[in-house]
Amino acid sequence: MVDSEIPALVDFLDAEKVGAGPVSLAPIGDGHSNLSYLVERGGERFVLRRPPHGQISGSANDVLRESRILEALAGTTVPVPAVLARCEDEGVIGAPFYVMSFVAGTTVGDGLPAELDAPGAPARIATTLARTLAELHAIDPAAAGLDAFGRPSGYLERQLRRFGSLLEENATRPLPQLEEVAAWLAENLPASPPATFVHGDYRLGNVLFGAPLRLAVVLDWELATVGDPLADVGYMTAMWAAPGDAPNPMFALSRATARGDFPDREELARIYAEASGRELGALRWYQVLALWKSAIFLEGSNRRYQAGDSADPYFAGLAEGVPALARAAHEWTRKAVA
Repeated sequence: MVDSEIPALVDFLDAEKVGAGPVSLAPIGDGHSNLSYLVERGGERFVLRRPPHGQISGSANDVLRESRILEALAGTTVPVPAVLARCEDEGVIGAPFYVMSFVAGTTVGDGLPAELDAPGAPARIATTLARTLAELHAIDPAAAGLDAFGRPSGYLERQLRRFGSLLEENATRPLPQLEEVAAWLAENLPASPPATFVHGDYRLGNVLFGAPLRLAVVLDWELATVGDPLADVGYMTAMWAAPGDAPNPMFALSRATARGDFPDREELARIYAEASGRELGALRWYQVLALWKSAIFLEGSNRRYQAGDSADPYFAGLAEGVPALARAAHEWTRKAVA
């Protein structure tokens, strides 16, 4: 955001009775897709969410839809921030946006924050992460009003079609390994279990932990829908960096789990399976899907960066990072689907 947008934002916040007085803004979080800003006003703190600058991909950056999902989840056991106001008028700050409550907490990124670094913390973090996902998947979408945000059947087929189209749209260079992975995914498509509400981007970096150690809030619901719960499990475990993994842009977001004292991917999956009662026999397929989708999505970010629509330093490494993800996905296809 730029300084010229702040007066209109102040007028909006006044009208919605969100704080009082002058406003200061600062970007927070990963900030690689939808953007989050800390709003400080009159001694109170809030968070503003808006789409990224430049060309974006339809529903993937629909922040108003995300705000409605948060409202539906507010009465469940999954911790989410409260939505305080939403704005459809792009004339206020140049894009639609919403404002939510600020939840104190910290992410686990390059290492364990000092306030969380205690004996047994890595195991507790893994357990809490996996069990919270099981809680999300236990929610009845119809009872929570979440069934309006997706269709229960054909989720995996839609994912393959959608991201196959995005690969054609996003590609800035030939990526033959992603084409080969697409064919492998189609040939090995598993049967989905009963549909649940799914997060779509559930990974360690998208939750905040508070001290004493607890999962304080789940963030970044922009890809949430009704679909196959095992897609979330595949994504959560595939994005869980392990010692000896070749570097890629997704592992770079949560390097702490590769330091050697965190449970491994298999243990993370076991915790989820125990909490949910679901069979994870096809987990490898879902992990490959996660890596493939991440590479395609980040190639779109690379396109925005190459076009000058983003100066995000994380995107600067995607020219090499996307092929690294493609290699990882391709290598994982060679391991038998369990």
